[in-house]
Amino acid sequence: MITSVFNKSKPINFILVLVFVISVFMIANFNALFNFTESILKILSKFLLIVFLVFLLDFIVSKNNLTQRNSYAIMAFGILLALFPNILNNMDLLLANLFIVFAMRRIISLSSKKSIKKKLFDASFWIALATLFYFWAILFFAIIIVALIYYSQNDLKNIIIPFVGIATVAMFLSIYNIILYDEFIRQSNFERFASLDYTAYNSSEYILKLTVLFTSFIWTVIYYFRSLSEKNKKNRPSFYLIAWASIIAILISIISPTKNGSEFIFLLAPFSIILGNYIEAISEKWFKEVFVGALIATPIIGLIL
Repeated sequence: MITSVFNKSKPINFILVLVFVISVFMIANFNALFNFTESILKILSKFLLIVFLVFLLDFIVSKNNLTQRNSYAIMAFGILLALFPNILNNMDLLLANLFIVFAMRRIISLSSKKSIKKKLFDASFWIALATLFYFWAILFFAIIIVALIYYSQNDLKNIIIPFVGIATVAMFLSIYNIILYDEFIRQSNFERFASLDYTAYNSSEYILKLTVLFTSFIWTVIYYFRSLSEKNKKNRPSFYLIAWASIIAILISIISPTKNGSEFIFLLAPFSIILGNYIEAISEKWFKEVFVGALIATPIIGLIL
């Protein structure tokens, strides 16, 4: 039933996901909305960010043919968001993730082999900007290295371009610091905290959610890699880059200093695409419904536990 609704790319599907995401947002920000613990402007900004992110993901997927003509990717995005609603409470993480998605959009579009230098500059610029809001976003520079291997093996200029993007952000940051604080770089610009303490996950809710997340991740990623040989040769590097992005996102969640679910924010976009590819490939309708139903049921059961 659920999968049959999203097996076509229709405007109504986007609206359904949007309504679902808004509901999750309302629940996640319930106290702030009714107790005025945050300014209305900040709440509205977070809301607009997450709505725009849904739109952006849908655009990237359809523009680059990352799934067939369906809405499974944005459906998966909504489900993953419901799995870890604390993602919606951290403005810095939301901004950092938005910039990473901007960067991924430019990196994935390298498959067209057009304006490579501009796209590399844009991608490095966005990742550097994301790093200012969340330091460990810096790990996504590895995606640019992988992209260079795929698309620009022999052009030295293309290797230099990402450093120009980084330097541009550093220049703007220095100007900002000089104007406001009369210094070039402040220590607070790059807070490099990390933690391998997972005691926060020692609850029935997190054990359930993490079990479902990592089980589905391993299961679908294995299938994802096995199915890459069937993808269009021109677009195949894009699918590899998405897989690498999801692995980096997992690594970030492992070393993140905060363990409340928000650390999985960078996994949302790439894993949604991977899930979308897996769901559309399931031939048994009953299994497809059970799989999606289990994903939807997990956050609901998590609330009860």
